[in-house]
Amino acid sequence: MKADPTHQLTLLDVAELDSRAAQLRHQRSHLPELTEIAALENERTELTDRVRDARIVVDDLTVEQAKADREVEQVRTRRERDRTRMDTGLITNPKDLERMQHELVSLERRISTLEDAELEVMEALEEAQQVLDGLGIRADDIDARLGELVSLRDDKQAAIDASLAEVSDARESAVKGMPDDLMALYERLREQKGIGASLLRARQCGGCNMSLDSSELSRIRSAPKDEVIRCEECQRILVRTDESGL
Repeated sequence: MKADPTHQLTLLDVAELDSRAAQLRHQRSHLPELTEIAALENERTELTDRVRDARIVVDDLTVEQAKADREVEQVRTRRERDRTRMDTGLITNPKDLERMQHELVSLERRISTLEDAELEVMEALEEAQQVLDGLGIRADDIDARLGELVSLRDDKQAAIDASLAEVSDARESAVKGMPDDLMALYERLREQKGIGASLLRARQCGGCNMSLDSSELSRIRSAPKDEVIRCEECQRILVRTDESGL
């Protein structure tokens, strides 16, 4: 393939711009904020499930406590009613009085048992509420941190996008007037190798960093200036300049 030496030199500018664009895209996709955002989003998802489960526990215990409160209140009401009947002399039959006294003793034991159960439920509810509150605080902290990170990410990505736009404009200007066949070869090599063209400097390929042997150097030295030279090792386009050591 033949190409004007000036166009071949331009390939180095294009390659440098493509390398810069690749670096910017890599930087954009590897921002430190992205890793932390992903980790926090995963934790937030797990936390949502834990909050849901903790809220179910709190709700169930709240219902259980309300039931325990009602049971205690019902037995207390019955005890007070029986006491009132005894204290006001409404019950005069000795057997009825004895039966009522036994019932009051039984009610006192029942109240004590119910109050113990009520206390256990209250303690369990208090503990469950603390767990739920702690999860809520952590969720708020995550949301706040995510807000900060997303803002930082967006700002950095916007700056990188602006740089990418500048590189794209510069590349568009650089490739104007370049031969189609030369650019087609360059693009194919860039897709395969990442870098489509490199400088031959000090008898070394700038793409694969391999030093050329004397026979290869002799061949390149004798080639016309408009001949498109390829590296035997990596097949990239080798651009000759005064730095090539020929």
